[in-house]
Amino acid sequence: MEDSLTIGELAPDFSLAATTAEKLSLTDYRNSKNILIAFYGMDFTPG
Repeated sequence: MEDSLTIGELAPDFSLAATTAEKLSLTDYRNSKNILIAFYGMDFTPG
């Protein structure tokens, strides 16, 4: 089953480790900033 969001719907909360080892949570920024998350699946890998 695939979960999806519709336009205008809030994203579910999640936490990620920053490059500074600090743990960041989406709720830390809700209602205060625009958030862009970019994933680079093959970054830092050979080939």
